[in-house]
Amino acid sequence: MMNSSKSLIDCLKQIRPIEAAVFAEVELKSEQTRIPLEQLLITEGIVSDEDMMLATADYLDIRPISLQGFSPTPALLDLLDKEHWQEHKAIPIAKLGSILTIAMADPFNLAARDTLASATQLELAPVIAQESEILQAINDATQQPERGLEDILKDMAGESDVELGKEGLEEGNLDDMMEDAGEAPVIRIVNSILIEALRKGASDIHIEPMEKSLRLRNRVDGILFENPSPPKNLQNAIISRLKIMSQLDIAERRIPQDGRFKIKALGKEVDVRMSILPTVHGEKIVMRILDKSALVPNLKALNLDQLSLDNFEYALAQPYGMILVTGPTGSGKTTTLYSALSELNEVGTNIITTENPVEYQLEGVNQVQINPAVGLTFAAALRSILRQDPDVVMVGEIRDKETATIAVEAALTGHMVLSTLHTNDASGAIARLIDMGIEPFMLSSSLLLTQAQRLYRKLCPVCRKEAAFPSEMLKKNRIDPDRMQGVQFYETSGCPKCNGIGYKGRGGIMEILLVDDVIRRTILENSEADAIKKIAIENGMRTLREAGLDRIREGLTSIEEIMRVTSEH
Repeated sequence: MMNSSKSLIDCLKQIRPIEAAVFAEVELKSEQTRIPLEQLLITEGIVSDEDMMLATADYLDIRPISLQGFSPTPALLDLLDKEHWQEHKAIPIAKLGSILTIAMADPFNLAARDTLASATQLELAPVIAQESEILQAINDATQQPERGLEDILKDMAGESDVELGKEGLEEGNLDDMMEDAGEAPVIRIVNSILIEALRKGASDIHIEPMEKSLRLRNRVDGILFENPSPPKNLQNAIISRLKIMSQLDIAERRIPQDGRFKIKALGKEVDVRMSILPTVHGEKIVMRILDKSALVPNLKALNLDQLSLDNFEYALAQPYGMILVTGPTGSGKTTTLYSALSELNEVGTNIITTENPVEYQLEGVNQVQINPAVGLTFAAALRSILRQDPDVVMVGEIRDKETATIAVEAALTGHMVLSTLHTNDASGAIARLIDMGIEPFMLSSSLLLTQAQRLYRKLCPVCRKEAAFPSEMLKKNRIDPDRMQGVQFYETSGCPKCNGIGYKGRGGIMEILLVDDVIRRTILENSEADAIKKIAIENGMRTLREAGLDRIREGLTSIEEIMRVTSEH
């Protein structure tokens, strides 16, 4: 039964608050292009497929469900051909009497519902699920059982071309490893590890040899969770299998190795970057999953407050200068830089990056892989890049005075330079560069903007529950409770949709310091971070803590999560 008291957009705004100015811009574009507003909101990266699914469920008053791990009953799936289920983006869930419950990606498609009802001769009770999950469930259920998960990894790059030597091994060891790694059980275990990580949205997979076990953990939304462990006796075979996939030397167990491979699974293609580290109980493996589809298409999709967005877009619109993105490892700095590059990526612009490593390959961007072993450092690469007639230069990280000096000089001589630093806040980036030996007058002339960011976990929109006003916690963290009066706080609960965690997905909070005339004078007179930060706040800069409190006001996360990722220092 349709919810007549509010529109689909109203339902969507309850789940994913959208700033009025952003919504108005997309609404105008929808009118001009005649592209449906709901479709534009997704393609512009303002809302996700999951947000739209939950809003549609609310609007139509039907249940949203997750199909992760779901296997349809074969008898129900046989009611129609696989092609028909795929065409209508639907899958049968259960049958009770003459009523068939089906999951649909588009419950508004009345023609599809009529066709399915006519073909099955049953009364349909629709629920809603994500299209990718429906199609994956159909594919999984209709695959040949004897092939298992082998099909998913058929596009693995270069596996069949790997050549392995026997030099330096004790006699028989390599043969044993190759024999073990080639057996179907080991292949299925490795494939299952990768697929399970993709299904859970993990960013990293950790395979850690212990004395009597082999520990398997996935990092989901920044937190490590333990998984059922593979058998200890298959440890060497699993490691050898992964080395073969990454085209590494399976005979070498004494030194670290790095490699990468590509897989197609769950309807998308991802790169996997692998690092191997020898430990006392064997080789520890960490695999970083690089899913290009997770990159945001533009700055607006970063969900900044309007002032921060305006400042960032203003800095990017300048013909030259330097923009610095700061934050700890794993805080999304690369994603932000790639979003900025997407804004600048035009036919008339020559963009060159120098990265270590190149995580995502961007169309239309010249990307250089740093290789210190052969002398290709950030500084050396940057010198060569400046002879390549660039308009925009991205430096993966400024680590030393030499790189910093070249980057600043490049910004002063007519180039747009983007880079990262490891500092706690936006003002700290300025102090760090001056500590490296950059003259304040050069920095004040070249710097356009500094930014600090953190990633917070979003509350699961399906199971979040209202929480009592946390007066004591606010006081403990030096936040005046009066500032948060009238705010509805939420806390975690846990449901199948979020794997019982209570959080699902992550968002970013940012502190953006625009270097205007006042900040320039401050840099020249007093380059200490605290002095710069004080002036910036007086000019309207929102700190990381303030940006986090805004996300609490929007109902996106819990106060515990914001306190975990931010501080007032």
